Amino acid sequence: MKTSQEQKALEILNLLKQLYPDATCSLTYETPVQLLVATILSAQCTDERVNKVTPELFARFPDAIALANADREILETLIRSTGFYRNKAKNIQGACQKIVEDFNGKVPQTMQELLLLPGVARKTANVVLAHGFGINAGVTVDTHVKRLSQRLGLTEKSDPVKIEKDLMALLPQKDWENFSIRIIYHGRQICKARKPNCQHCSLAHLCTFNN
Repeated sequence: MKTSQEQKALEILNLLKQLYPDATCSLTYETPVQLLVATILSAQCTDERVNKVTPELFARFPDAIALANADREILETLIRSTGFYRNKAKNIQGACQKIVEDFNGKVPQTMQELLLLPGVARKTANVVLAHGFGINAGVTVDTHVKRLSQRLGLTEKSDPVKIEKDLMALLPQKDWENFSIRIIYHGRQICKARKPNCQHCSLAHLCTFNN
């Protein structure tokens, strides 16, 4: 028998599926390594901005070997507009070098192995596993997922790893990424950080933010 919290989470999930039936990862990529790089670049940056940067980046450096051997200054210049470009370039290059050296140039397909890569925490690993390989290893918790999960009363935690654990306990594993990607869409369009549009929110009756 499902708890009231589990029933609430499922109701939210089903409403999100109806609201955003075609929701998918907003990042543009062709391979798992390109998805990994794009996800690293998306930290504290919009997917829209990342998608403006990656076409030229991937044209110059299309795979892990090319990125591992890239001139760091050129790499930094290409990704500069995504912010924190020096640290991101260092992590991208470090991750790709490890992929080449330890994983035969292929992005690993387990959470444990992905977390060994520089610049990769659970959020990035979840995105890569879900959208690169179709593996639901966890729930991607970005700023939107954190904000909406708190407002909807699905968690009282503030730490992303603890929020993820709460959400994993409430949702079926097959829907972990379904939930995450759709709630991100809802966060961008309706439940914004500063001015949530509660009047036009289909989840308002389930929300603790204004109730």
